[in-house]
Amino acid sequence: MVRSFSTRPVDPDALARVLDLGRRAPSAGFAQGLDLLVLDTPAAVATYWDCTFVDAAARARFRWQGLFRAPVLVLPLSSAPAYVGRYAEADKAATGLGADTAAWPVPYWDVDAGMAAMLLLLGAVDEGLGALFFGIFRGADALVEAFGIPSSHRPIGTIALGHPDAGAAEAGRSAGRARRPFSEVVHRNGW
Repeated sequence: MVRSFSTRPVDPDALARVLDLGRRAPSAGFAQGLDLLVLDTPAAVATYWDCTFVDAAARARFRWQGLFRAPVLVLPLSSAPAYVGRYAEADKAATGLGADTAAWPVPYWDVDAGMAAMLLLLGAVDEGLGALFFGIFRGADALVEAFGIPSSHRPIGTIALGHPDAGAAEAGRSAGRARRPFSEVVHRNGW
């Protein structure tokens, strides 16, 4: 995960390949309830940061100042109604998942959007770019309004894309935590 970017622009063809890879993510019932909001102009990126960092002092204290230089931000958007609607169709109606979102034991619209985000991250690496997925912890309502996101869609986070700069290798605070051993994570034939 890259947290510091240069201002060097991203090649439009490379960006298109990354985005195309993301749109090919798995989709339950092929509901295709994923949309990608791409912010790739300085004005759009600035609006994003203005919505999520309204407090100038907090922005100035933010540890990852190089993140603000990312030339492209992508918001994977999940649409629960697309999944409910798809599962109300004749070939999926027997599942009972077409009634409403409460019928779903797992919100596959978010699962599938998460898979798309992972494909975007991997695609960025394949293109020689740096990328970072991060949550939208404040300002989500302002983002929805500023960019005209329909009420049927919800951003699951943000992906910063661009060329890493010299500070890109610095790990986040959580990187010091030990990874759980394989033997604790993998359970074969029972818990």
